Amino acid sequence: MAFEFLQPLDASLADFIDGLSAQSLGKKALLHLEGNFPDTEGVSVAIIGVLENRGRGEAMLHPHLNYIRKQLYSLFPGNWYTNIADLGNIKPGASLQDTYYVVRTVVEELIKNKIIPVIIGGSQDLTYAMYRGYDRLEQMVNLAVIDSRFDFGKEDESVNAGSYLTRIIVEEPNNLFNYSNVGYQTYFNPQEEIDLIEKLYFDAYRLGEVSANPAIAEPVFRDADIVSVDMGAVKSGDSGNIVNFLPNGFNGKEICTLARYAGISDKVTSFGVFNHDDAKQEAVLIAQVIWYFIEGVNYRSNEYPFDTKDTYLKYIVPADDEELVFYKSDKTDRWWIEVPVVAGVDNKLKRNTLLPCTYDDYLGACNNSFPERLWKAQRKNII
Repeated sequence: MAFEFLQPLDASLADFIDGLSAQSLGKKALLHLEGNFPDTEGVSVAIIGVLENRGRGEAMLHPHLNYIRKQLYSLFPGNWYTNIADLGNIKPGASLQDTYYVVRTVVEELIKNKIIPVIIGGSQDLTYAMYRGYDRLEQMVNLAVIDSRFDFGKEDESVNAGSYLTRIIVEEPNNLFNYSNVGYQTYFNPQEEIDLIEKLYFDAYRLGEVSANPAIAEPVFRDADIVSVDMGAVKSGDSGNIVNFLPNGFNGKEICTLARYAGISDKVTSFGVFNHDDAKQEAVLIAQVIWYFIEGVNYRSNEYPFDTKDTYLKYIVPADDEELVFYKSDKTDRWWIEVPVVAGVDNKLKRNTLLPCTYDDYLGACNNSFPERLWKAQRKNII
């Protein structure tokens, strides 16, 4: 069984939680303690720590993640109905590949049981292991990453926190349909990599444009299966990272907003937070990022996939040689655009699908501006 690899929480952490208020999140979560693995029936979100940092290529002590858990479990939940379990930790294997195997096995098992794994790393190459957890689920995967860098590497380079994306793209089985980066900083990325993102029809949003209008990222997360957060995308003044000083990045409010967007997405089935130093200072914001993700899960509207379009308003916009079809939800006022199957070619998707978009995309189409995300989706569908 996949869960046999999970180690129970430290006794000292259990003692800390015992002393918390009865209304705290720690008293409401199911905990994996020594000799007592929680029943996952009815659980919606499962927190798992991965005590693995070798992918960062640094001589670092293995994280213990107790600082993050103490901060998280000291918080109070809102009026949530979401059941949460902390299944403990995955300890480092004899090799990185051993750790990846355990992560992918646990992620696959949880997703099959309709439980969202929240992975607390560790280094961000664990995103690769999360992605491989979808191999046997027979679906194409959309990956959204909050990161200041694209994390490309050489094709023959071993997987690490700065190169895992290349392995995801080139390795078989290739289940990746789309990759989206939210918050990249141009000076951290070679122009060749920025050009490659365009060539592959992936989506990338600069830090400045997302900070100016975080809502432009909401459709990205609404279309994602996996969301991976690199805490290096947050500026040090807000993250508390004083080891690797970062003057620019998202602020605390912005990163929590993005985490909530990921949570309210009906499609997101796994979430991870990586590349931190497991320090007391960083733990405060990381705990709040996880809290906002869980709150988002609690308020999901279950609009995806559509069982019926009866509760949606349909808008048809004439274009030069086709009609663009938009749908607006009566429940949440969110928008989708239809991605038609192109006749006469081998489409990755065999039927018309709906791509999340914004009201501004609809307004742009009305003014003869073809939505860029739709164009990229159509290109990815036939290559």
